[in-house]
Order: sequence, then C-alpha cells, then structure tokens
Amino acid sequence: MIHPILAGVRTFVVALETIAIASAALFTAWALYVSLVEHPARMETGPAAARTEFRPSYRRAAPWQASFAILTLASGLAASLLTRGWAWAVGGIIVGALVPFTLLAIVPTNRRLLASTPLDDRDAFALLQRWGRLHWIRSALGAVGLVVLLLAAHLR
Repeated sequence: MIHPILAGVRTFVVALETIAIASAALFTAWALYVSLVEHPARMETGPAAARTEFRPSYRRAAPWQASFAILTLASGLAASLLTRGWAWAVGGIIVGALVPFTLLAIVPTNRRLLASTPLDDRDAFALLQRWGRLHWIRSALGAVGLVVLLLAAHLR
C-alpha cells in the first residue's frame, strides 16, 4: 500500500508533467501556425498591409506565447526536480529559452515594425522577412523542446 503522501506527490508530478507537455504543445502549435499560415498570408498582402496587420496580431499573440513558454519552463524544471529526470528540465529550458531569445533577437525587429514612423516598402518587406526567419527558429526550438518532453514522458 502506498502512503497517502507519496500518492499525492505522484499525482502532483503527473500534473506537472502534463502541464509541461500541454504548454509546450500549445506554444509549438501556435508558433507553427504563425510560421506556416499567418505570416506567409500576411506577406502576400504587400509590405504596407502586412505591417498594418502585424501590429494587432503581435499584440494579441505575444502574451500567450510568452505565458506558454514560461509555464513550460517552470513545470518542466519542477517535474525534473521531483523526479530527477533530466529530460524534463532540458525540454522546459529549451522552450523557456525562447523568451530571452525573443527579447534579444526578435524584439528589435518588432520595435521597428510596430513603430508609428513610416517605413518604405523595401525596408518593411526586409524587416518582415527577417521576422519570419527568426520566428521559424522559435517554431523549430519549440518543436524540439516538445519532443524532448514527450520522450521524457515515454521513458518514465
């Protein structure tokens, strides 16, 4: 018979693992949707319209993406500490590292795209292309982090 405290800890660990996988999956699915569907469609509208559409899209998506990445990091690290399974930490860190990556690599481009100052079409197009390439890095690393977390669950 398992002691009630140990059963409670096991339930808590399973909840943390589930949260890590679910939040990584949501992050990755959202990022892939943007990279595969939304941004290419935005680019088809031309630089001026694409920049106009980028503003509200970014404002709505950024808090969700950051929240999922941070939740993956926190739950992955907590699951790792409680299980001593290093893969939970690795998966959480990969997805969580996308927050500083975004702040350092993508936010400078975002600021120029979101600024109210006019940009000629060539500059706007170049910035939007750069943003798309950088976002693919987020999408790919999110997928890698998710795969690591799924492997952690499979190996437990």
